[in-house]
Amino acid sequence: MAWVLKMDEVIESGLAHDFDASLSGIGQELGASAYSMSDVLALPIFKQEDSSLPSDSETKHPPFQYVMCAATSPAVKLHDETLTYLNQGQSYEIRMLDNRKIGDMLETSGKLVKSIIRVVFHDRRLQYTEHQQLEGWKWNRPGDRLLDLDIPMSVGVIDLKTNPSQLNAVEFLWDPGKRTSAFIQVHCISTEFTPRKHGGEKGVPFRIQVDTFKQTENGEYTDHLHSASCQIKVFKPKGADRKQKTDREKMEKRTAHEKEKYQPSYDTTILTECSPWPDTPTAFVNNSPTPTPTFTSAQHSTYSVPDSNSSSPNHQGDGTSQGSGDQLHPSATIQETQQWLLKHRFSTYTRLFSNFSGADLLKLTREDLVQICGPADGIRLYNALKSRSVRPRLTIYVCQEPLRSIQLERQQDAANGDDSNGAIYVYHAIYLEEMAASEVTRKLALVFNIPLHQINQVYRQGPTGIHILVSDQMVQNFQDESCFLVTTIKAENGEGFHIILK
Repeated sequence: MAWVLKMDEVIESGLAHDFDASLSGIGQELGASAYSMSDVLALPIFKQEDSSLPSDSETKHPPFQYVMCAATSPAVKLHDETLTYLNQGQSYEIRMLDNRKIGDMLETSGKLVKSIIRVVFHDRRLQYTEHQQLEGWKWNRPGDRLLDLDIPMSVGVIDLKTNPSQLNAVEFLWDPGKRTSAFIQVHCISTEFTPRKHGGEKGVPFRIQVDTFKQTENGEYTDHLHSASCQIKVFKPKGADRKQKTDREKMEKRTAHEKEKYQPSYDTTILTECSPWPDTPTAFVNNSPTPTPTFTSAQHSTYSVPDSNSSSPNHQGDGTSQGSGDQLHPSATIQETQQWLLKHRFSTYTRLFSNFSGADLLKLTREDLVQICGPADGIRLYNALKSRSVRPRLTIYVCQEPLRSIQLERQQDAANGDDSNGAIYVYHAIYLEEMAASEVTRKLALVFNIPLHQINQVYRQGPTGIHILVSDQMVQNFQDESCFLVTTIKAENGEGFHIILK
């Protein structure tokens, strides 16, 4: 046993001696002052890692930052875009912050910039049909705007402008060197643009976008500086608060592991950088026509008709007649095809069909157009190419009654057996859509070239030759494709005419 213990002591002392010897040579080759951290960092491996890191001068900072004072939803997954709920008509602050470096700030110190704030559709499909969607909203909400600026609450906003044809945008000037806050009000709600309205449907998301421009040498604010946007949903008053509370309660019920998959809710919404909106910024300065759709259908007068065929049905939503002259011909050049697309409100697709002639466009099938343009615009373009007009609600035929002397001559010829001068009554078709007495009067004046202001009354000849005043209710009870002989008689006071339908 003693021998074993002695052997253990020998082994331990030998190992200790070897370990001390192995450590004794460390540092002898380098010397006392040879160790330097700068020499170590100069090695190629460290140089390569250092070069991969961006320097401060290479880091890009956006020139401006826009912060909306509204909380983001907690029910948004990681890596998805934030979503913010807003109440209809409530004022929300957007802080316009200058994020430029000192050198850039000194270069433009004291100079104003222009910002355009828009509320637009988030869904690509709705963006393609934006004109029709906003026209429908405008029809249901006459005199209202989709977006307004709360001027009393806003700070630093200069020269505010709103264009009557751009209901979803406002523009103003501001000084980046001073505090600026724009308080916006969104008046449209997300469920107003859903296809089914039976209650409980999901509302469509919108975007708040801010585009900022600086002044050019010619004095116009067209030099783009920065654009940013965020995703929103708009609810009826107090609805956004309820939705935010519901989302928060749902998240509280989730496990800690599930919560890790979602973003936290922030008190403010930071607008993220994006591409500038395609509309030109000069659209607010003057009312010159632009290639993009403008909401100016109200300028079309119902009394202005281009030709004698104007009694044909009007194409709803179009300021132009849908006669054969509007049809796209196969022989149309590329330029003529582009003009046709613009004329028929397909400006969104002019770039897409930039190399198409009339023949190329007419060769596309209905399925092709739906796949290219989406269901709404695809069907509309197909119908426009095939010149499919809207069927009128009522059609009547009118013919001017010949003079009494001509009638007597024809009766005598018929009595003598001479049918060579047989009467040919030529009727004109009148297509009615408004189903109103004023529409009948207007279109009769056009067909028979009578000045509208000279027609006093329109009567219908009833039983025993009585004259019945044509009213809206009578027109609505006309049988479709009724035939009438039209007689004009002088008014009792000698001013104007009365028209009698027989």
